[in-house]
Amino acid sequence: DNLGKYLKYFRISSNAIYPFESEGKRCFLRLSPAEEKQEKNLRGELEFLQYLRDNNYPAMKPMKSKNGELIVVLDTEWGKYYASAFEGVAGESIEDTDYQRNIMFAYGKALGRLHNLSVEYEPECKKWTYEDVLKWTKEVLLEYNAPQYMFAEAIGVEEELSKLLVTKDSFGLVHYDFEPDNVFFDELSGECNVIDFEDGMYHFFLVDIEQVFDALTEELEDKVLCIAKSWFVKGYQSERNVDASYEEQLPLMRRFCNIYSYARLIRCVSDNISDEPEWMSNLRGILERKIKHLEYCIEHKNHV
Repeated sequence: DNLGKYLKYFRISSNAIYPFESEGKRCFLRLSPAEEKQEKNLRGELEFLQYLRDNNYPAMKPMKSKNGELIVVLDTEWGKYYASAFEGVAGESIEDTDYQRNIMFAYGKALGRLHNLSVEYEPECKKWTYEDVLKWTKEVLLEYNAPQYMFAEAIGVEEELSKLLVTKDSFGLVHYDFEPDNVFFDELSGECNVIDFEDGMYHFFLVDIEQVFDALTEELEDKVLCIAKSWFVKGYQSERNVDASYEEQLPLMRRFCNIYSYARLIRCVSDNISDEPEWMSNLRGILERKIKHLEYCIEHKNHV
């Protein structure tokens, strides 16, 4: 039945995602807790999505409420939430494919085209920048008594990023989560459809490439990984140039991603719920292991 068909898409992380059907299409309702999200970033996401779609980029389509709003603010007994809805996209999630060359080429091409459009984008509601993210990160590290070397890492990353040259070709609004589970390859069109722009920020475009490479490294073995990366880069370069020495800057991008992830994780696990269900305890264990791994890597200057 329809309920069973869509239940596999239900999930709760920093948001709650509820699948539903509208006019025969698979759609998704997203509830974002106001204490976790900045309204300007959510509105900036929707504005960027509309810009992309106006330029024929295959991004997910925001849906309006009955009152014509893209975001509805809900005051509930569980707190304040921002509600938004989106149509599903065609194709198969890249994480569920075999990572063949044509798929990797289309994957890279989609990111290159996204960055090209970002270069020309002039928003009314501007999302936060990597500087804003690092400011938030340092506040969280202090609030939750993170080890001093983690705070030093945040400062070090900020200093190193500030040394990079910001140009129209190197810097703009990035997706930040352009990982295989958020990009869908459509065999009919031969192109990729993209979802989940929520984490976007103003940053160096290379951070998106680093996030892709990191995700591929988790999924693929060495030989297959090298081929997948190579075809991804070829696809990207079919849309825009990438500096020959770009790989030299990827470790700095990884350092940024790691310290930001660390701050989000320690904040996430800080709430203790009495009599929490087993699945939540198991998830807490996974997240705490990730926290320890990041602490070890950063303390020992092993930025992986």
